[in-house]
Amino acid sequence: MFSLGGFSRGGEYEKKLWDVLIIGAGPAGFTAAIYAKRFGLETLIISKDLGGNMALTDLIENYPGFPEGISGSELTNRMHEQVKRLGVEVVFDEVERIDPAECAYYEGPCKFTVKTKNGKKYRGKTIIIAVGASPRKLKVPGEEEFTGRGVSYCATCDGPLFKGKKVVVVGGGNTALQEALYLKSIGVDVTLVHRRDKFRADKILQDRFKESGIPAILDTVVTEIIGKDKVEAVKLRNVKTGEEKEMKVDGVFIFIGYEPKTDFVKHLGITDDYGYIPVDMYMRTKVPGIFAAGDITNVFKQIAVAVGQGAIAANSAKEFLEKWGEKNGE
Repeated sequence: MFSLGGFSRGGEYEKKLWDVLIIGAGPAGFTAAIYAKRFGLETLIISKDLGGNMALTDLIENYPGFPEGISGSELTNRMHEQVKRLGVEVVFDEVERIDPAECAYYEGPCKFTVKTKNGKKYRGKTIIIAVGASPRKLKVPGEEEFTGRGVSYCATCDGPLFKGKKVVVVGGGNTALQEALYLKSIGVDVTLVHRRDKFRADKILQDRFKESGIPAILDTVVTEIIGKDKVEAVKLRNVKTGEEKEMKVDGVFIFIGYEPKTDFVKHLGITDDYGYIPVDMYMRTKVPGIFAAGDITNVFKQIAVAVGQGAIAANSAKEFLEKWGEKNGE
């Protein structure tokens, strides 16, 4: 018999043994929840927010079914509404650690313990990790100091604060160009800074960026962010000539990629050297019963990809439970 010892008895969610615990409420997590619930699995989502990076995107134009595009916040709301209609709850908390429990004396899938930063503990027969990745930092002087005071990683969130002001956008991929275009559209004076001589963004975005007339400083990196109480300037260095200069700006928007948020599972040995979680074609990790989906698996970082992986992960969890006769506590 499985003991409840060590678990808080203060809430029904903590007392319950879930078929699937999904960590993360982005496109991968939402989709996994939709499929898991439709499979008849008792499902709970644990996430510190809704939508992840999707919710912070101003306009999504490459997700099927929305030819005119859709805002990230609206798509997040629609996905959340769909899981709510199916009866899937979202617990707003951040996971601190996942541990297998009761494996030695239990024939079948391990029961996992998920501990959160708020001191809660949840039990699950399977886990789907869909936490995504967080914006990568420049790691230059002034970045941490001025985060929230001129340094931002979300144009949709902070762009309106800079109407009529001058900012630099750092990066050369899809997100950097998209956010630069958005900032200009709301009246921000934008200059883009990119460390290479070419952009990595899709051609359609490059064409749109060129048509916008937004100036770009190529072959250049930001070496320091300067200010007193807020951002006042950036130091720039040309990577080919070594030339340095200072540029007066009111804000710095950084879009140079993402880093996986997997510190809470590194002790399980399921991450690679970069912190991502490798999976097979069934979204299985190295630990039986733990699956992963979305950006955390280091695939092509697109909502459509995350959605597909979420569906596969839920189906794999179902098959895993059926194999051991554990579906719905049978």
